[in-house]
Amino acid sequence: MLASIDHLISAQNLTKIRQLLQDSPFVDGRLSAGMMARGVKNNQEMNPQSSHFNELNELVMGNLVRHPKFKAVVWPKRVAAPFYVRYEQGMAYGEHVDDPIMGQGELYRTDVSTTIFLSDPEDYEGGELTIMDSYGERQIKLQAGSAVMYPSHSRHYVAPVTSGVRLVAVTWSQSTVRDPAKREMLYELNQAREMLYKELPNSEATRKISATFNNLVRRWVEL
Repeated sequence: MLASIDHLISAQNLTKIRQLLQDSPFVDGRLSAGMMARGVKNNQEMNPQSSHFNELNELVMGNLVRHPKFKAVVWPKRVAAPFYVRYEQGMAYGEHVDDPIMGQGELYRTDVSTTIFLSDPEDYEGGELTIMDSYGERQIKLQAGSAVMYPSHSRHYVAPVTSGVRLVAVTWSQSTVRDPAKREMLYELNQAREMLYKELPNSEATRKISATFNNLVRRWVEL
């Protein structure tokens, strides 16, 4: 399932985030890449030892993990500290699948990947996040402050940046619902339940849909 969140980060916070990134050191992104990704990865990542790292996380990740749509789509159990990534002219990230296990010390399984766009689309050419699924290739280039969530097992790539600078934050989540098809069913069923509750709060259909949703959560969620 591919889902997006618009206006996750305010314009005021985006200005502050960009300033903090401008004042932070960046390193070769290949230093954090797995064996297969290392050959296709060409970008820069903010040094996690930067003095601004915690402040950036408050501004970026605080909004994400509290957002109701993120919770409804991902069912997060663990959410990783993000990578703040910069693509300058000529940089790209070739086709790859995210590593299934990540982390240092406490490991986590990558079920859902999230990209948060920090640059305005008009600030750079190219750089589309392209995700391949059963419907073909989907090119994604969202407004600054928006986020897209997609299954970590999907093949995807970042097209070459031909001008300007592309800034994003990337993070991964381990879900309490491991199966992506089940996560999608829970998301859609919950949407139907909420619509029914608004229109027919006391109906038998609303009570049955709600009971079915809760019982599927009980059956599928792994704590």
